[in-house]
Amino acid sequence: MHRRQALSALAASLGALRERAAAFYPGKRPHIQWSVSSFLWTSTQWRDTGTLPYTEMLDVIRDTGFNGYRFTGWPSIVERIGMSLSQLEKELSKRDLRIATLSFSGPADDPEKQPAMEQAARRACEFLKRFGATELVTFSPRRVNKVLEREHIRRACLFYNHLGDVCAEYGIRTGLHNHSQGQLIETQDEIEQLLRQTDPKKFHWCPDTVHLYMANCDIMGLFRKYAERLIFFDLVDAKYQYLDHDLRLPNGKVEKAGSQNGTFLLGNVDYGDGEVDLEGILRIVKGVGYKGWINMDLHYARVSPRHSLQRSMEYVEKRLDPIYA
Repeated sequence: MHRRQALSALAASLGALRERAAAFYPGKRPHIQWSVSSFLWTSTQWRDTGTLPYTEMLDVIRDTGFNGYRFTGWPSIVERIGMSLSQLEKELSKRDLRIATLSFSGPADDPEKQPAMEQAARRACEFLKRFGATELVTFSPRRVNKVLEREHIRRACLFYNHLGDVCAEYGIRTGLHNHSQGQLIETQDEIEQLLRQTDPKKFHWCPDTVHLYMANCDIMGLFRKYAERLIFFDLVDAKYQYLDHDLRLPNGKVEKAGSQNGTFLLGNVDYGDGEVDLEGILRIVKGVGYKGWINMDLHYARVSPRHSLQRSMEYVEKRLDPIYA
């Protein structure tokens, strides 16, 4: 056999071996994709004006081993990323990254404003569909006086069922994202009210563990009870720390001592540094067969985004991946 023929035969043999190995050994994470939120950059790293160093963020996400990110600041942020959507598609493809979802909100409890919110949701779904995403994360409206809460939740739930139908037209699912900083749905009883009053086939659950933690919710109890309604969730470790000093952020903003937002930021910690039972949550969601995105919605990085994401991905690989293996 000539040398060229031998090399060709060897290459064919190795190719067949790789194909058999790929068929035998599933991908590293066949059921779970890990994302981060671009809010870490838009809220603490970048200034509010000017073109954003968007590809630098994409490089950090890729380099630290995450599969994609939640697009925040939509739609206004599109004008600041320094590229067209077509170019963004190319930049994502070069890095093998995906847009997992986007953050969506509006006055769902105001019937007069619901038509405009529906049109905004349609535009959001068109954006997500373009990038191959299948979930829309919906935030609740602004908080109201406790006396009015039940009525506003009732109105919002009626609209959310309709919103689920609207999103389904685009092949998109949507669900609630709880938030502990001045939104209608913050506490455990409010979360459960909403989930009871919405159709589980139309409107789902996209919780955030740091906000559950800050609202003193029974995190594990909620996951055990409602895990089957999950379509996306933010897994964030947390540890309460009151801001007793002025905190200067990388973007030049200053959180004053005693501020609620500064205290919230300090409560965000890298995986393994906080009090959220990350492994317990993974066991619960695995138990119901959850498949999809898990998002690290870290709001504050003590050293840098790269440092925090790298540390957290090491925790994922060591402590969380084996749970889903």
